Amino acid sequence: MCIAFPGKILSIDEGRFAVIEISGTRREVCLDLIDEDVQPGDFVICHAGFAMHKVDEGLAQEKLAFLKEIIEHEAY
Repeated sequence: MCIAFPGKILSIDEGRFAVIEISGTRREVCLDLIDEDVQPGDFVICHAGFAMHKVDEGLAQEKLAFLKEIIEHEAY
């Protein structure tokens, strides 16, 4: 099963790569597959090192809370 995660863009390097943060973890993702204009502060859905889709902050926070709940539930 594959899961994509919402991350907040912290910085963009020359338009091709961005540093994102997902629940306190920073990762670099490639922006080559996203067809929308993104800027630092935007949220994107990421999978396998690629930003796939821009999402609004409310939806991103909702999905992060749900993923956190799943992880915490699985720990028991």
